[in-house]
Amino acid sequence: MAAPASDSAFSLLGPARSDAPPASAFSRLWRGFTNARVAIAVVLLVLLGVLYTLAPALNVSRWLIGLCSSYLAAALAVRMFTRPQPPGRSFDPQWVSTIGVDLVVYSTLQFLQAGGINYSPLFALPVLMGSVLGSGLLALGTAAGVTLLLLTDAWVLSLHFPSETAARFLQAGLTGTGYFALALLVNQLAARLEREERAARQGQRAARVQVQVNELVIETLADGVLVVDAKSRVHAANPAAQLLLGLGHADRKSRFALTAQPRWQPLMALAQTTFAQGRPQVGEMSLEQERGDVRRVHVRARLTAAHEQQGESLCVMFLEDLREMEARLRTEKLAAMGRMSAAVAHEIRNPLAAIAQANALMEEDLQEPTLKQLSALVRKNTQRLAQIVDEILDISHVRHEGMPALPLLELDPAVAIACGDWARQTQSDNRLQLALSAPGAHISFEPDHLRRVLVNLLDNALRYAGSQSDSIRVTTEVVGDTARLGVWSDGVGLDATVQQRLFEPFFSSESRSSGLGLYICRELCERHGATIGYQRRTAGEGAGRRDGNEFFVSFSAGASPFASSASFDTIAA
Repeated sequence: MAAPASDSAFSLLGPARSDAPPASAFSRLWRGFTNARVAIAVVLLVLLGVLYTLAPALNVSRWLIGLCSSYLAAALAVRMFTRPQPPGRSFDPQWVSTIGVDLVVYSTLQFLQAGGINYSPLFALPVLMGSVLGSGLLALGTAAGVTLLLLTDAWVLSLHFPSETAARFLQAGLTGTGYFALALLVNQLAARLEREERAARQGQRAARVQVQVNELVIETLADGVLVVDAKSRVHAANPAAQLLLGLGHADRKSRFALTAQPRWQPLMALAQTTFAQGRPQVGEMSLEQERGDVRRVHVRARLTAAHEQQGESLCVMFLEDLREMEARLRTEKLAAMGRMSAAVAHEIRNPLAAIAQANALMEEDLQEPTLKQLSALVRKNTQRLAQIVDEILDISHVRHEGMPALPLLELDPAVAIACGDWARQTQSDNRLQLALSAPGAHISFEPDHLRRVLVNLLDNALRYAGSQSDSIRVTTEVVGDTARLGVWSDGVGLDATVQQRLFEPFFSSESRSSGLGLYICRELCERHGATIGYQRRTAGEGAGRRDGNEFFVSFSAGASPFASSASFDTIAA
């Protein structure tokens, strides 16, 4: 069965297709033979009926009229209630109801010489039917049967007219020989037709599969594809092209004109230039959208070969969003920068450790305050450089480290322990408050990685927080099937441009920061199936409510009972 037609707009470029399989040539021949049998039965019934009525001397009996009536009923039954068999078979299931009935009826009329008519030409119909729809053996067998019937008829007539014996046998032999030749030739032609039809169907099936594959590829392309004629009419456009053109779902259609919108004028001009010069064109243009924003698009235009029916070429235009191109280039640059940074970090680590060790040894013998101050400055900067090196190497470690099967980690105790350790190390216990509202919530997260994420977020909050007792707040809660961790600080709001690049590597609003902390947090969260984000949020109660910056991490929670009560406690040293 033929594959169903696609609803793709690109199917408009090819021939029309139907869900119903095309009728076989042998099916049409079978219907033609059955229609011919019905027509012959009607003619015989009418002819013998007229002779029975108008010429009683010709000895046309009633039972011959009944025979023709039965033959007409049998022919109609075969036409209405049977279906054609595959060609080349021996035609056994329908031989009796078709060829067998024809031979019986025609031979009976021929033997009786009903109405004084020669019925031998009618034997051509069963011979042709057996040759076209049956096997070669059936074709020759039918021709042999017809020849025997004709010879038998000649022998019977020779008994009544001895003087015409030779002529009748010669006529019967020549007619039978002609039927043999006809059966052999027609059967060979039918076999060739069957082979050609089978090859055509296989080619058509392969072409249909290829068309469907091409349509699927074009429909799922990230680049837009437009097919435009010389009159700027769009014959086909894939979803990416319709999106770049600013067409909403309600306005999308398979065919439209570039002249319909003034904002498509640059595309129309490039298509006309391509047709006028007859060679490929490349250009960059800005396409206005319905909401007023502008998309910068890179366009490549190519001409197809002249269409066979219309005698004209079509212009195929490939549209690519420049923002996506720039994003890919930026990603490649960042990847190259990361590889280079990791290599440099490896080279820096050993000399840096030597400098730190030498400074520590030298500091033991220093007595003058000025030299001690300089040594402390060296120690501080070497520690800062060591931290940057560790962060750079952490990126490579996070990207290439395998992801083992992790046990469920209880969220609140892990957060409380990490926050307590961080508060003691940074001496920030008087500025940090916890609101752990997810007792019993379990998450699939490696403990050391969760600690690293939380410490990075707390370091970032400490950098911008105020000096009040609740300047930094860590919260946990469960909403539905999602556990949420939040780190809030009362720092000033971030600019929109800074918010867009918060989690990019090597980006920081401070000159003394490596810009890798939030990027490492994002990488670790993605490895564990969690998401990290930023929002401006109001926290506190009563007169202490104020706006601040919150970084939050959303986890997929386990099936443990959750509590909703919350309490703020100041972290003790």
